[in-house]
Amino acid sequence: MRNTLQEYGYTANLISEKIAAAWRHIFVDESTKFYHDMGDTAYICDTGNVDARSEGMSYGMMMAVQMDQKDIFDKIWLWAMTHMYHKPGSGEFSGYFAWSCRPDGVRNYQGPAPDGEEYFALALYFAAARWGEGAAPFNYGRQASEIIRAMIHKGETPGSGEPMFNAENKLILFVPGSPFSDPSYHLPHFYEEIAKHCYPEDRDFMLAAARASRDFIKAACHPDTGLAPDYADFDAKPSHPEWRPIAQAHYSDSYRVALNIALDALWTGTDEWELNAARLQAFFLSRPDAMTDTVVYVDGSPFPKEIMHPLGLLSTAAAASAARKHNPDSAELIKRFMDAPLRVDKRRYYDNCLYFFSLLALAGEYGVY
Repeated sequence: MRNTLQEYGYTANLISEKIAAAWRHIFVDESTKFYHDMGDTAYICDTGNVDARSEGMSYGMMMAVQMDQKDIFDKIWLWAMTHMYHKPGSGEFSGYFAWSCRPDGVRNYQGPAPDGEEYFALALYFAAARWGEGAAPFNYGRQASEIIRAMIHKGETPGSGEPMFNAENKLILFVPGSPFSDPSYHLPHFYEEIAKHCYPEDRDFMLAAARASRDFIKAACHPDTGLAPDYADFDAKPSHPEWRPIAQAHYSDSYRVALNIALDALWTGTDEWELNAARLQAFFLSRPDAMTDTVVYVDGSPFPKEIMHPLGLLSTAAAASAARKHNPDSAELIKRFMDAPLRVDKRRYYDNCLYFFSLLALAGEYGVY
């Protein structure tokens, strides 16, 4: 896999040191970690909200499988299955995961967030490939296939709840059954990998979802700035300003779009994200305030709110370099990224997750198994 950092002059030793330091920061160092080992189980804490989220739990599992840390992976998965998972027959959310729990495992909300299920599923498939299958719930591949089955097929039986994909346009939804989407939930590179492992009857759907998501991302990103909104309707236009005005801006969720197109380029070899990545990187270099201070709408106009996750934004903007040929804009953003310290305050969870994934991607270490 392409090692973008080495192409820009960073040594193998420095890259390895950066990855090891980021891992320690998240999982080991007492003053900064947000991985909490409970003995047989463990959870990832959103330090800004003091809860465990399906997003963060699935991120932790993806980090663990990438770093070949089976014990950590299994502990996080067991915590999720113990506290978050809605067992079959348990109601409208059966087969899904509650998106937020207190650190003691009590659910804050019953409903799921589809980005958690997406990461859970692919992390489990990768675990099966790296470590083999075990007894339930560590029969990783079967667990992943059941998650994908629920995401696609719930609602086909009356009273079974709602799916996470729209059956007609194959787009991932903001929440099950919702009439709009979140551009950062669109993971075409995940869907192609999932299609290789899921139940045979679900493969065509996942491949169609990959195609639909690529088209959706291209349409959602502004033609001048390359920025995507937090929420978008099925026509890919920014949505829902009436109840969440910032949903039309390039805000915390949508930072992940740049990382997603980078991974799609790395995993599939496509060069179709070159233009979008170039627009995004050029915009941020021309508007440094939009990277460090003020949130912007997708057209670049200011939104009156301070940026909450500047390291996450810088990290994913730098990661977009993996979707481009060698160029000065990428060189500058990668330099800023490599010089940036990991976050240590209460908002460190989201920023440092995006930093770690971006670092793996740029290093060519975000592997496919």
